[in-house]
Amino acid sequence: MTYFIFILLGFVLGSTLFAYWISRLFFKTDIIKTSTDHNPGVANAYMQAGFFAGTLSLLCELLKGTIPVFFAGKFLDCGSLLFALVMAAPVFGHAFPFFQKEKGGKAIAVSFGVMIGLFPEIYPLISLIFYYILFSLVLTLRPHSFRSVITYGLFTLTVFVIVPQNSIRLGCFIISAVVIYRHIIRYHDEPLQILLFGKHLLFQKH
Repeated sequence: MTYFIFILLGFVLGSTLFAYWISRLFFKTDIIKTSTDHNPGVANAYMQAGFFAGTLSLLCELLKGTIPVFFAGKFLDCGSLLFALVMAAPVFGHAFPFFQKEKGGKAIAVSFGVMIGLFPEIYPLISLIFYYILFSLVLTLRPHSFRSVITYGLFTLTVFVIVPQNSIRLGCFIISAVVIYRHIIRYHDEPLQILLFGKHLLFQKH
């Protein structure tokens, strides 16, 4: 029963699209309508509504992943496979919000929040940060959707290698599956543009 409470809490928090509502209510900007990709995420809050809207949105999106996972870790057995559902609930809620199913986001920020909530287990967070920086600044992959697919795929493989708890492994797998699904479904018609060490390789789907 306690697991269900935290799963429900995570899903409800995840379903609250803070970047969308903060931008709309306090900065009078509908980031879904004004952005090119129509995504209710932090990046669009920054670009469409400004720095303060983006920063406040980022904080809220991180916290909605951190809070249920962190406190669940204090009251529940993190080794139970049900804990994987606690981890996945905020991400699933953001990607498929209960009240706005057609407006779900890509769940990047909230997934980072979940990894923060696993503290003192830090390896999943470090792994996700490492791959995100690697493919954003060192080996730059484009477009963003392709970069995220590669990032979360390698992140999942790394977690399976270095993290011994099956519950955390499963939780990271589900989170990555949701993120990858959202990117593939929403952006399947984009060409896969890869920029490696300044050399452009373009793979156009036919």
